[in-house]
Amino acid sequence: MEVFSGRPRSPERHPPDGRARRRQASLLDLRSAAGQVFLLQVVIVVLLVVASVTATVLQTARDALERGRRDSVVAAQSFANAPGTAEALQSADPTAVLQPKAETARKRTGVDFVIAMDTKGTRYTYPYPQEIGKKFVGTIEPALKGRTVIEQAGGPPLPAGRGTDVQAVVPVTDAHGKVVGLVSAGITVKNVASLWIPQLPIILGSGAAALALAVAGTTLVSRRLRRQTHGLAPAELAQLYEHHDAVLHSVREGVLITAADGRLLLANDEAIRLLDLPADARGRPVGELGLPEPMAELLSSPETVTDELHLAGDRLLAVNKRPTYPDSERGGSVVTLRDTTELAAVSGRAAFARERLELLYQAGVAIGTTLDVERTAQELADVAAPQFADLVTVDLLDAVLRGWEPTAEGWRQLRRAAIGGEQRMMPVYPLGEVITFSERTPQMRTLQERRGMLVADLRQAHGWRGQDPERARKALECGLKSLVTVPLRARNVPLGVVNFYRTVDSPAFESEDLAFAEELAARAAVAIDNARRFTREHAMAVTLQRSLLPRGQPDQDALEVAWRYLPAEAGVGGDWFDIIPLPGARVALVMGDVVGRGLHAAATMGRLRTAVHNFATLDLPVDEVLGNLDDLVVRMDNEDDAGDVAKGHEGEGVTGATCLYAVYDPVSGTCTMARAGHPEPVVVDPDGTVTCPGVPASAPLGLGGYPFEITELSLLEGSQLVLYTDGLVENGSHDIDVGMEGLRRALRGSGGRTPEETCQAVIDALKPSSSRDDIALLTARTRRFPSSHVAEWDVLSDPALVPSVRARCRETLREWGLEETAFATELILSELVTNAIRYGLPPVRVRLLYGRCLICEVSDGSGTSPRLRRAATTDEGGRGLFLVAQFAQRWGTRYTTRGKVIWAEQLLGDGASAAMGHAPVDFLLDQFDDPGA
Repeated sequence: MEVFSGRPRSPERHPPDGRARRRQASLLDLRSAAGQVFLLQVVIVVLLVVASVTATVLQTARDALERGRRDSVVAAQSFANAPGTAEALQSADPTAVLQPKAETARKRTGVDFVIAMDTKGTRYTYPYPQEIGKKFVGTIEPALKGRTVIEQAGGPPLPAGRGTDVQAVVPVTDAHGKVVGLVSAGITVKNVASLWIPQLPIILGSGAAALALAVAGTTLVSRRLRRQTHGLAPAELAQLYEHHDAVLHSVREGVLITAADGRLLLANDEAIRLLDLPADARGRPVGELGLPEPMAELLSSPETVTDELHLAGDRLLAVNKRPTYPDSERGGSVVTLRDTTELAAVSGRAAFARERLELLYQAGVAIGTTLDVERTAQELADVAAPQFADLVTVDLLDAVLRGWEPTAEGWRQLRRAAIGGEQRMMPVYPLGEVITFSERTPQMRTLQERRGMLVADLRQAHGWRGQDPERARKALECGLKSLVTVPLRARNVPLGVVNFYRTVDSPAFESEDLAFAEELAARAAVAIDNARRFTREHAMAVTLQRSLLPRGQPDQDALEVAWRYLPAEAGVGGDWFDIIPLPGARVALVMGDVVGRGLHAAATMGRLRTAVHNFATLDLPVDEVLGNLDDLVVRMDNEDDAGDVAKGHEGEGVTGATCLYAVYDPVSGTCTMARAGHPEPVVVDPDGTVTCPGVPASAPLGLGGYPFEITELSLLEGSQLVLYTDGLVENGSHDIDVGMEGLRRALRGSGGRTPEETCQAVIDALKPSSSRDDIALLTARTRRFPSSHVAEWDVLSDPALVPSVRARCRETLREWGLEETAFATELILSELVTNAIRYGLPPVRVRLLYGRCLICEVSDGSGTSPRLRRAATTDEGGRGLFLVAQFAQRWGTRYTTRGKVIWAEQLLGDGASAAMGHAPVDFLLDQFDDPGA
């Protein structure tokens, strides 16, 4: 289909031949757009041709060089690995053997040279024999180390002539892998012009074709543009202007055109309406149109304006201004006006709502980052001020701060928990102060009525002013203006109130502000209640755990002990420690850690600690104590899995624990220990040297069936044994190796410190800023029993020697100044030795230990344990252990690898008298009376 312009075509419109030639020639006129486009296309085609030729030359040279490198490496490695090459290099005349082979290999492989040389670089072969025996030109050091060297280098003349030499150097090794020589092969890369010149006609032909297409395209575009710009008839142009005028006056934007001298040339109907222009405004100066001064100055100035807002009567107009002829001297400007009055109102409300939503989002992110009640209250105050209020105070019930369940009885007294805003110098109640609100105050009313209260003018709030008249007067003088107080409620339980204040510099609160404050307080109340409940549960767990841990040091002579226990911030764990006195003045040290946290972990820790006490009372070996604990943990797991009682409760899952158990003997100075998955202890010698004793790590408790290895250490007197849980040396910021190095650094030089000072130094050095795990630390400094307070001797298995045992006991007690205990001690020792001789096996040995108490020990080779019983009146014996039990504070039996030890302890001083008061002589003699006599 053909499209005609407004005028009919006629033969007269076709130009003569000369005019057509002038139009064809105009293509080369650089002042025309067609000529400029044609010139640009020519330049682009020429650049593409040059780039193609350059890329071809470079790629050809690169391919030739790469091929030379590859062929050199293949030729050198083939010759180096050929049979007999290594033997020839080690022969008396390598050249005689290798020169023919090298020339044959050079000709077959197509390389320019194959050189065999010794490890010093002396040539054995070369295409020209006069170069044999000279030094090789190139790098050989990497090849002597077994690597292949590829490089570009120069050297003596070659048959191939001049060019770039690409050579590879490879090692020649013997049967043992030793480098006995080197082989180098190379190629001379010649001029590559012969490779790219044949491609030049193709490139030039493509460029010529592209240039021809460019000329044809430019011609077609030029003819079409001329046809579109010069083919319109006058009627069509008039119609075009009519359409332009109709559109100009029907759009909802005002359009003004001003001349360079400030006269108004054109104004459409919308501009006349928006500016209230007179009917004869066209052609008059802008300053005479009665416009507001800012608008008149804007229309008269030549400056460019983009979306500026100006008032014109009661309308808010968005103004844009651009020059009409920026490249000529005619000047003038075109101005567009858009009425944004309604849009501004809607946008203002939308912006206000967006700001409130952003503030609620910030509150959701910033409030409740921790489980601390006071910190959460402060986060609420910081979020609301100054975005919503100038001053924010948060008052909480005292029970909430303590973690208790709040009650209505505590409403009258609230504690100031947080203050936010720049007006902190306002005369308000300070942080931590208990405030007793009266019934008429907005705070008390909001608690009672369970809704927010809005006080637009605090000067009229008689209840608020009556709470503290002097403080209220000063606050009003400082500019306090309005108040919104909202209750903090969660789960329908009141927690406190939050007070939002504004000063005279801010607008007073409105009803929309009250609704927003209630929404903000509702979100914050949930976070505060979560923190309160966590505080309660954490306090309960800490109380439970502390009640299960030692509260004081037991009486013992072996160790000077100090400890630290720091519960985790996020929840109580199952760390525990213990100091258990054992018979024979020995002491057991226990350090353990239950997997998990919370009440379940604390309860499990209590069960394990009780079990350790029971096993220690039986005086079991170290590995058997851990083995029994392992069986107990396995049984606890089986109990949890057997029923549905614990389902859904905290701590559900497999119970696991680690434990370190050590027994120290102050008489021998030895410490026997084993650990089940627990961190290794640290020993600090008296000179301050810090060492890890190397206790083998066994499997944690709860896996079942694994043995526990024992280590026995000999500790010097004054050494410190440091036990700890993993919370001390491991946290999220670093691993356990870094923590162990920090522990050793903190303990270094602690030989002269007391255990208390050592504990404090370690905690100060290693305590993290926020502990995510419990920390238990136990430091024990060793003591030794002086040899003067230890008496021991062997007893032959003869009952007639018992009197001599009593005599030696009496003599020893006299040396120690314990004559008042001689009777009871002789009686105890006599009974124990008599039983050992009658019912035990040799050897029988007696040991007396004088320390905090007097300890009598009788050992024999039998594994049979005596038992206490009440003898019948007709029995001739059976009352010996009864006498021992009455005269001793406590007694018992412990087993050794060579038999057993029966021991008895007696209190010294006032304690001995008190103990004797419980065993009157008449009562004892009654055990031997015959009622039939």
